[in-house]
Amino acid sequence: MISCHSLSLPRTSTAVTVKLSGWGGNQVEQKLLKQVLQDFEAQHPQIKVKYEVISDQYMDVIKTRLVGEAAPDVFYLDALEAPFLMSQNVLEPLDGYITPEFDLPDFEPNLLNSFKYQNQIYGFPKDYSTLSLFYNKKAFATAGLTSPPTTWEELRSYSGQLTGKLNKYGFGEIPELARQAYKIKAFGGQIISQNDDATFASEPGLQGLQLVIDQYQKDRSSAQKSDVGTNSGSEMFGQSKVAMVIEGNWAITYLKDTFPNLDFATAEIPTINDKKNTMVFTVAYVMNKQAKHKTEAWELISYLTGKEGMEKWTGTGFALPTRKSVAQKLGYDKDPLRSPFVSGVSYATPWQAGKYPAAIVNNFDNQFISALLGQQPLKQAMVRAQTQANKQIKAMH
Repeated sequence: MISCHSLSLPRTSTAVTVKLSGWGGNQVEQKLLKQVLQDFEAQHPQIKVKYEVISDQYMDVIKTRLVGEAAPDVFYLDALEAPFLMSQNVLEPLDGYITPEFDLPDFEPNLLNSFKYQNQIYGFPKDYSTLSLFYNKKAFATAGLTSPPTTWEELRSYSGQLTGKLNKYGFGEIPELARQAYKIKAFGGQIISQNDDATFASEPGLQGLQLVIDQYQKDRSSAQKSDVGTNSGSEMFGQSKVAMVIEGNWAITYLKDTFPNLDFATAEIPTINDKKNTMVFTVAYVMNKQAKHKTEAWELISYLTGKEGMEKWTGTGFALPTRKSVAQKLGYDKDPLRSPFVSGVSYATPWQAGKYPAAIVNNFDNQFISALLGQQPLKQAMVRAQTQANKQIKAMH
């Protein structure tokens, strides 16, 4: 019975199945990825893709499966988690698969570097977002401001002028390390040392963070989401509780859908200490070192991160393409709302915190918020966070 069946359908009998895992994004994203995978299968009839969404505790599930040799062939890897996994010898180095047609130099170097370890490439970034300044045009007009601030001093001055007018506060502050790391770097501070220890409590690092504390406590022209009863920076801005906020590209679609009457614009983040900076968040497709069908797994990765696949994936604008040629073809470098995000990618600070990011991020976030609220001085808070993080890291070595 079975052999007869396979004789009549030679295509499926020889098809190799490649397992792909990712986390659950929004509905639009899911639909789009399924479409791109269908296009891939149509062009590669000998490969079937089994796509699985891991909706909860994504990294824990992946790590457990890698240990148990049951991990998918190809999976999403966030830049924040990449240094640890790349150091564990569980990912396939991809350098040997790259062909001239794949056009490696087309990738933004800053994004590709997040997935390099000991001179080998372990992943190709599928998309990214930097952070940019969003500002309410109506609020600006009311305060007599004609253009966005270009320096941090200007941002604070504008913020004061915008507070208590159309908006309750001039600026929406998001105190997590993911949104503050570039300020630590502005004066020469670092998040981690060469050996992956926390080092954010240095004097130069504190100088950048002090700007945030001063604006919140002295100027009283900034607020965080809990101060105004909202769930995110985008919502604070969308509900006009604040006139300016620093957010990712994802906020554009959200604001247009949720607050269609909001008249807003975007600009590059104002310079701090005469330097341009922002954050960049990116995710790559990586291959499991234990993958049974590596050639086919590479076919999938190279399609998804190749020019055709990437153009389909990033064509709706909720995510930005990591290839320069695709960004130009889609016109994002000239799009008034998206061009600041594209401009920022070359100088952005990648969101990474060494091999033990949880210890660093959690300790920073807990203590920085307490300094922001005036419960302890900034230096004390950061030294405490750094000491605690390094204790935990030492225990993990």
